[in-house]
Parts: sequence; C-alpha cells; structure tokens
Amino acid sequence: MNVISVENLSFRYRRASEYSLKNVSFDVRQGELLGIIGPSGSGKSTLCLTLNGIIPNSIKGDFSGDVIVRDPETGEEYNTKETPVAKLSTLVGLVLQNPESQLFNMTVEEEIAFGLENLGFDRNEILRRLRWALEVTGLRGLEREFPPNLSGGQQQRLAIAAVLAMEPAVLVLDEPTSQLDPVGRKEVLGLVSLLRKEHGITVVLVEHHTDYILRFADRVLVMADGEIVLEGTPRDIADEAETLKRLGVKLPPSLEISHELRKRGMMKVPAITEEELLSGIEYPPG
Repeated sequence: MNVISVENLSFRYRRASEYSLKNVSFDVRQGELLGIIGPSGSGKSTLCLTLNGIIPNSIKGDFSGDVIVRDPETGEEYNTKETPVAKLSTLVGLVLQNPESQLFNMTVEEEIAFGLENLGFDRNEILRRLRWALEVTGLRGLEREFPPNLSGGQQQRLAIAAVLAMEPAVLVLDEPTSQLDPVGRKEVLGLVSLLRKEHGITVVLVEHHTDYILRFADRVLVMADGEIVLEGTPRDIADEAETLKRLGVKLPPSLEISHELRKRGMMKVPAITEEELLSGIEYPPG
C-alpha cells in the first residue's frame, strides 16, 4: 500500500524566479525506508514540506500537482491542498534539520505532550503515548529536563519523540544529523534503525551522509535542480557513482574507492560497505 503518492508536483516560492520542484512524482510505500539524497539546493527540504501540507497551506507559492496521504488503517485519502495541517500531522510527522526550531516548552515531557494536548486527547492516552515516546527514543529519566540543556543528539531525539507521540503513519526526517557531532549522529541514526526494525514505522529520510542511506534504505531517490534524476535500490544508485559525483553528491569512502578500483579493472561491483570493499578487490596476478 502507498501511504503517500506525489503526482506531477511543481512548486515555486513567492518572488522566486525558478521552481524549487519540477513535475515530481513518486510513492512512499507502507513500512519502507525511503532515502532522498542530492546536492544542496536540489529541492529536498521543499519536498519534505509538501508531504504534510505545510506547502501549500502555510507556505504559499505557485503549486501544481497533488500530494495524496492515505491512512493505512482506514484507507481514507487526503489531498494536502484540501486538508488542514493539523489533520495531516497525525498521519505524516515532520522533523526538521535544527531541533531548536521545533522545541519551545519548558520540559521534555511538556514538549512531547504539547501536540496531543492541542488535539484534545484525554489524559490517559496522553500519558500512554508520552511513556512510549520516552521509552523508544531513550529519553526516559529526562522528563523534567529543560530542552536547551540537552545535548544536540538528545534534542533531535526529543523532536522525534514529540512527532512519534502523534503516532503518524509516516515519519519524515529532513537532514536530522546535519548539525550534530558524530556521537549525536550515531544516536539519531541508531534511533531511525530501531524504529524501522522493531516498530515497522514508515520513514522518509533526507540525509547528506549517503553511507547510511545506501546501507539501510529500501529505495533511494536522487534529486537535482528540483527533479528526481535517479530512483532505485541502494545497489542501483551505488552503480551510478559517476553520475552522483557529477551532481555533487558526496560518496561514502567505500563507494568512492571502489569506483576508482572499478575503473582500473580491480573490482566488478560497487562497494557500499568496508566489508564489501575489502572482499571485492581483485588484485592483479603476480
């Protein structure tokens, strides 16, 4: 089942001369991790804002095409042009690059409960979801902490927890590790893996660290100049290393090295991991 269908989507911000998205079409399948990569300015963040209706409902511009969100439990469909963001937020949760832009309450537990309280959930349901979100994101014991006092990784996990408490069908993460150190990056990407493995949550992940996308995504979109220029499995995308380099996408070290070795006839297939790189090298005789 497709939980999101994007059909011939184009968008241009007000007063902008160029379109940020140009005739984009793709589906998000229930339970998958869809990775989106591409150079800066390719339209990735704009695309994320269309998936839960912030564009065009809150951010205006020239919008054409359709984004259809489906409730996997009822099968009901919602066109983002006709559905309030408050409703869409219970189906598609969005986490932005900078967690500080989403955190504004005085404690961790108040932050997680905020959306639920505004939608009128009863106290018992709020407490149930609060406990679950704290547990799954590893924030239990920090309920009374002031969010700005948390580490960068903890703040990003808190932003994710606040979205997860809404129990959306799809979690959209827009470069969630771009402002984190290696420790924080490991925390957040580890959480994404946990959500997929143990909870089967559908994830759309925009990530400039392509090594994670190629290792763990089910399917990958590559964007450039507002368009989808490549789509396929991580293995399909890894086989397009030359195109990725030309577009300005930073390759993981293993793929970069294996790409050079393939040109020298020392490898037959691209290596996504270090293990694949080391096992795939074909040394010349002698």
